[in-house]
Amino acid sequence: MNQSAYHIPVLCDSAVSALGIQPDGIYVDATYGGGGHSAAIMDQLRAKGHLYAFDQDETALSSTPASPQLTCLRMNFRYLKAGLRPYGVHRLHGLLADLGLSSHQLDRDTRGFSTRRDGYLDMRMDRSSTHWTASDWLCKGSQADLQRILSTYGELRRAHAMARALCKARAQKPIQRVFELKEILMRFAPPHQTQRFWAQVFQALRIAVNDELTALKELLLQARDLLIAGGRLVVISYHSLEDRLVKRFLRTGYFEASLPSDVYGRRPRAPFVPCFTKPLCASKEECSRNPRARSAKLRAGVKQVVAL
Repeated sequence: MNQSAYHIPVLCDSAVSALGIQPDGIYVDATYGGGGHSAAIMDQLRAKGHLYAFDQDETALSSTPASPQLTCLRMNFRYLKAGLRPYGVHRLHGLLADLGLSSHQLDRDTRGFSTRRDGYLDMRMDRSSTHWTASDWLCKGSQADLQRILSTYGELRRAHAMARALCKARAQKPIQRVFELKEILMRFAPPHQTQRFWAQVFQALRIAVNDELTALKELLLQARDLLIAGGRLVVISYHSLEDRLVKRFLRTGYFEASLPSDVYGRRPRAPFVPCFTKPLCASKEECSRNPRARSAKLRAGVKQVVAL
């Protein structure tokens, strides 16, 4: 299998290496995207090995290669166990999740993911879902909700003023397109950090639309249950909210900074041993080839034998 020349997988060699592929093992690529990571995993599998690829975006799985070692499931990775159950899969040797957007999503005007392309503010990963689009949130969400989204998910300082400006603007005209949103919020963008500002705004809306942080938590908890002892969990994140959840989970098996104690003050053994003391980041060479790798952080852990 050849990787797509259009979508360049981020930290591909590092991610597959961290998985420690067993040729006859069972693996999951929780975010198929452009298929690059899946291709690299399958290159190391023998006949008994198998890869299950998840993606909720209908365009991601529209041209997957035909292979007896590959099963594609069009669903959100939060339904990991439910998706694998019909195939009789109850144990995994490894799971990889690349939480970034694919080139196919960013480069399509109709999706609303890109800050540089005008288009309808959709931002749903699964466009067949009935979830609110980004435009729905901007037009129907309360001022308090918009402030919470911008502050919590975008980590923006002037969230209250921005939410107020959005509510004032939508009273005159519905906010439906990328450039309409940018025109309303342009005055809040710091002069020397405009690119980061827009990235934070769009990140906040995308997380709200797709309930991304809750879905990530559900994936991690299910991966903990499904991985065999010695199995590997590998996650590539792109912003601090994701990375913080993954970091804490690999250290404790939970989403708090430390393991919870029982009534006797005893703390359970953590279910994972982190593979690295610090996250792996893309090299300068990779970032020059693929600018979307600049913010990527790869963390990995090995499953231990523990009683949960």
